[in-house]
Amino acid sequence: MRVLLIEDDPILGESLEEYLRDNGIEVHWIKDDRDIDEIFNFEQYDVIILDLILKYSRGEDILRQLRNKGITTPVIILTAKSDIKDKEVCFNLGADDYLTKPFNPKELLLRINALTKRRHIDEVIKIGDVEINITGKTVSKEGKEIKLSKTAWELLHFLLRNRGSIVETERILKHVWGDKPVGDEIVRTYIKELRKILPKDSIKTYKGRGYKLE
Repeated sequence: MRVLLIEDDPILGESLEEYLRDNGIEVHWIKDDRDIDEIFNFEQYDVIILDLILKYSRGEDILRQLRNKGITTPVIILTAKSDIKDKEVCFNLGADDYLTKPFNPKELLLRINALTKRRHIDEVIKIGDVEINITGKTVSKEGKEIKLSKTAWELLHFLLRNRGSIVETERILKHVWGDKPVGDEIVRTYIKELRKILPKDSIKTYKGRGYKLE
């Protein structure tokens, strides 16, 4: 699971980052809300945790912009604003949950898990005649299941989470192989395996950079 945390309180942000990572969640923490413009694919995250009171922007405006762009990633509001009117504004703008400070980090974890379970129930993605069931971790072509190795599945899933964006080879190596001493060649090998399954030209190669799943 991957979470985007937008929080400018360094103490709270650091404690949340540590707590969520200890519970197996990958966290991308934005400490300066101006850095949001550097994110090109919000759909790569399973949940966005958004503070309303930021240094340079209003959380409500960020939420509005996300929904206006058609981004459907679940958003949990994390704020000291406890008035019902503030909650009403956020839910009307498309927030999925609202948690007021102070709070127990365990409660935040429970809410994250609940949102992701609802989002990923029987999530199926189709690419041409290939059907990929994210929940069941299966791949089918013309109704017949195709067996994938664990590594090939991890690579396919990572490309799917970032579909439409170029994924750098270095990021792929870090996400799929971790600290194992492997290089670019192994990525090319597994890309070839996926290309045999997916429709022609589904995976684009960007020489010296990485790959993009259309």
